[in-house]
Amino acid sequence: MKNILLAADGSTHAVNATKEVVKLSKGFPDIHVTVISVVDSSETKSAALDLKSNKELLHMKRLKKIEETLNRLENAKIDYQVALLHGDPGPSIIKYASEHPTDLLVLGSRGLNSLQEMVMGSVSHKIVKQAACPVLVVK
Repeated sequence: MKNILLAADGSTHAVNATKEVVKLSKGFPDIHVTVISVVDSSETKSAALDLKSNKELLHMKRLKKIEETLNRLENAKIDYQVALLHGDPGPSIIKYASEHPTDLLVLGSRGLNSLQEMVMGSVSHKIVKQAACPVLVVK
């Protein structure tokens, strides 16, 4: 196993997914992790209005949300990069995983947007059903 895609949004479940990746790295020391964080469409609209389309400030706010994930990877000395995307989280993650070499996709069972989950269904459930690669969902 070489390439791990880790979905992160700053939620407790996403941090738990990060902890699992750190555990996996002990058995696979040469892994590369891509931390993917998706600014969903509703966040993008409100952020664009609030920040007057300042993409750099939006980028910094998103990195701040996933700071604990990034710190845990750094502390474990895991090679990683960050990919920030805009759109609907489920389809965006699936698309990214299909376009990049991914041996394992790791994500939390619940994210920050519980209202969207109740109305539209779980992002993790959609990803498990549609991803072409193995998926590890962490509580």
